[in-house]
Amino acid sequence: MGHRDLEGGGTTTAVSGLDPESAAWVASLGDTSARTREEAYERLHALLLRIARSELRRRGSDTRITGPELDDLAHQAAADALLAVTRKLPDFRGDSRFTTWAYRFVILEVSAKLGRHFWRRPTEALAAEDWNQLPDRLGLDPAGESQWRELIRAFRQAVDDVLTDHQRQVFVAVVLDGTPLDALVVRWDTNRNAIYKTVFDARRKLRAQLVANGYLDGKNGSLDRKGEDT
Repeated sequence: MGHRDLEGGGTTTAVSGLDPESAAWVASLGDTSARTREEAYERLHALLLRIARSELRRRGSDTRITGPELDDLAHQAAADALLAVTRKLPDFRGDSRFTTWAYRFVILEVSAKLGRHFWRRPTEALAAEDWNQLPDRLGLDPAGESQWRELIRAFRQAVDDVLTDHQRQVFVAVVLDGTPLDALVVRWDTNRNAIYKTVFDARRKLRAQLVANGYLDGKNGSLDRKGEDT
């Protein structure tokens, strides 16, 4: 076994089968010396906090959370990710670098924190029945009001007629209400890809219905993606 310094910290014994950096993390976090272990925890927490802050800033325009509130969520996510990483440390097998493995924990915590935060303190959202604001959500030109009012009536009828209950609920939440995807992931115990697919299928069915009834042609009029976050 060799030795390696961990980000300026003490020297640790490398773990067989892992890349040197990952081995240094694992050895330090599991060291029999309480001081070495605590120093490793502090360095890992600092790393996770940087990742959490970066991810929250990246999602900032969608979450509408700023300032001290956002930083508090970052600290919560980093602390819970640190607990998860240390608890799962015996399961780490080196399929990826340790920092990549730990990164996944903090991203999951950020998503969970954002989702729970939204439902505790929801932002003002468009009511599902307030269809007067729908043109803005779909990016329709105000100058064409006489044309799109009939389209909106047909669109609302199509939402009622062709979507399943689940598709209607998800489509209204994402496209009309502008609910953050992370909030829906928590609320429905699902994942972002499942929500994306539901919205995609709903949009395809709605567009087909509007084309079939002569409200859209087959080349334009696609239902805009406004309201969906990334």
